[in-house]
Amino acid sequence: MPVRIALVSCAKNKQAIAAPARDLYTSQLFAYQRRYAEKFADGWYILSAKHGVLHPDEVIAPYERSLNNMPIAERRCWASRVQHELLSVLTEATQVIIFAGQLYRANVEPFLADQGMSVVVPMEGLTIGRQLRWLKNEIGQ
Repeated sequence: MPVRIALVSCAKNKQAIAAPARDLYTSQLFAYQRRYAEKFADGWYILSAKHGVLHPDEVIAPYERSLNNMPIAERRCWASRVQHELLSVLTEATQVIIFAGQLYRANVEPFLADQGMSVVVPMEGLTIGRQLRWLKNEIGQ
């Protein structure tokens, strides 16, 4: 069975002080995605608009940065950085479960598939409310 790794995008709502990345982001959606990743994946990472790929234990300070207001060229540079970082932690035999919006996935999802990885986006196209319901159902809430 392939190793399952979840990628969860960062969130706007954050604690006011530095914290491990797993605890820095405080949105309800992030919390449920984290719980899903910890329950069903063998490991997980956070896709940060500022830091690239973060290990959940990495301590970082709060920041204000999002791909949503980044110019296209800057998003492509971010994606290139993330692609490189993901290659250092994932293998071809990895099944990648992505919990991230379109801008975070755009240049990452096809790259991972091109590397021979199985990529799943279980909540693609769902509104935030439906994503929360899906996650609650999956984790048994």
